[in-house]
Amino acid sequence: MEGLNHWGDILVVVLYFVFVLIVCIWSMLRRNRGSLTSYFLAGRSIPWWPVGASLFSSNIGSEHFIGLAGTGATSGIAIVLYEWLAMPLLIMMAWLFIPVYISAGKRDFGGQRIRLYLSVLAIVLYIVTKLAVSIFAGALFIQMSLGWNMYVSIVALLITTGLYTVLGGLAAVIYTDTLQTAVMVIGALILVGKGFGEVGGYDNLKDRYFDSVASVRVNNSSCGYPRDDAFHILRHPVHSDSPWPGMLLQASIGVMWYFCCDQVIVQRSLAAKNMLHAKCGAIMAGYLKILPFFIMILPGMISRALFPDEIACVDKEECLRYCGNPVGCSNIAYPRLVMGILPAGLRGLLMAVMLSAIMSSLTSIFNSASTIFTMDLWQKIRNVLWIPLLKTSQSGQLFIYIQSVQGYLGTPIGPVFLLAILWKRTTEQGAFWGMLIGHICGIIRMSMDFAYHAPDCGEPETRPPVLYKVHYTYFGQMSLVITALAVVVISLLTVPREESDLCNLTWWTRAKYKEEESDNDIEEHELSDLSSPSYDIERIGKLRLWCDKICGIPEDKRISPGLPHSDICQRKFLYENPFWKKIVNLNAILGVTVIAFLIGYYR
Repeated sequence: MEGLNHWGDILVVVLYFVFVLIVCIWSMLRRNRGSLTSYFLAGRSIPWWPVGASLFSSNIGSEHFIGLAGTGATSGIAIVLYEWLAMPLLIMMAWLFIPVYISAGKRDFGGQRIRLYLSVLAIVLYIVTKLAVSIFAGALFIQMSLGWNMYVSIVALLITTGLYTVLGGLAAVIYTDTLQTAVMVIGALILVGKGFGEVGGYDNLKDRYFDSVASVRVNNSSCGYPRDDAFHILRHPVHSDSPWPGMLLQASIGVMWYFCCDQVIVQRSLAAKNMLHAKCGAIMAGYLKILPFFIMILPGMISRALFPDEIACVDKEECLRYCGNPVGCSNIAYPRLVMGILPAGLRGLLMAVMLSAIMSSLTSIFNSASTIFTMDLWQKIRNVLWIPLLKTSQSGQLFIYIQSVQGYLGTPIGPVFLLAILWKRTTEQGAFWGMLIGHICGIIRMSMDFAYHAPDCGEPETRPPVLYKVHYTYFGQMSLVITALAVVVISLLTVPREESDLCNLTWWTRAKYKEEESDNDIEEHELSDLSSPSYDIERIGKLRLWCDKICGIPEDKRISPGLPHSDICQRKFLYENPFWKKIVNLNAILGVTVIAFLIGYYR
């Protein structure tokens, strides 16, 4: 297999980095970064299309190219539910959650322990399911294509992405995300077109996929054969690898926390110009989430059809020879297809696609994590130390690992937020202890998953029944129900909040702007309070002044400790022109209808 050693490939990758640098510098120069709103929310001035592109690019990382293609190669298209059901979740985020977030500002239940708990949990989730996974997937591709040392590649990526994230703030992240989205989509479409040309179209793919069996098998058993339901989304509710009730529920309300509550996603919508731009960006991202089926899952299946001995290997020695992982080589399906069928130049373009995916994910996580804790060296080391565990978890399928761990740790967050904004009776005690109970259940199951590995094909089952009889999607829903019940029961047993404390904190008590008031009334207000308040220059060291200059902080201003929030800013953001509001609502309905049609068509 030829690597990226042609001058055309190298030129394309270099040009990619040059364009990213230009876009980053442009966004740095055109944005004021002297306040928290400007740095972390890009001054709330981003149009809908960069918001939508950034939502998509931040969500789609190298783990999707590696993980979705690998799962597609192993078990077929059912995993696409996690992508397509993002549409209704993004709509829920923009229509239900964002107005409450804007209305509430910094106000919350009044206690600090939930904020601290969620901050620690966010860092843990970033490490376990985002940073480590993105680094592993990206390093796997780089290692296959360039032959570089894995950890040298990791350090280079971390330094590059961390540098322009810190210097540029969210504006730099969003505009580079927009460029990277274009690169990802164009490059991936070229690959899938070339792939279908190699296999002879979609119908021939079905025939060749079902015939793609490794020549070396375990005792000539049935291990490694494709699933009969590989081209179906809705599978048997009990005797299948992706039971349809569990998949539908876990891919919707089970991951609600990610699309509606996660810092990476919400931060981009809060950076929009106003509510309409936030909604349009969410719809655009929902439509873009249709693409992974065509540009990631199907290429994984094409890769298996073209290279069955490598991608579908089941013999441990054969797998070690091809990819260095005795569990299986499905994770190399996408990079193997790139290296196997694309000519020089196009291989470099797809290398740029993978770099786009890696860097967009890392910049998004870095920028969001910096609003929670200052990142230090130990966090980076811990991310890398987690990588060896990813190789063997969930039978070596990267995307299944991501969804299972997020189901155990992330699912309890969603019902807590939903109850908090929809049910006035929710209390701080109910939210905290309910979420803690849900996470204890998830941690127990996750620990058992890591302690008891699934047996290889042909070997007897030795795990506890709760692991192999209760699918991780069903367990996620059990965790969700337990969390919701705990929140309700504990809230009813504790003192309710005063009505005055509920102002702006729930959907029913959120700040509202009357549509009959004209848009001109809002435009008359100057948003002078978007910037942080000025202070007298304090006596600070030269090192601090130097750092402030690099980070774009004016000498006559100091970043205030909290996010500026005013009634004028709130009214400006929440106002929606009645005509365009109807158009956007119709587009949201259309988007959900398209997703329902696709699921029904590929059922």
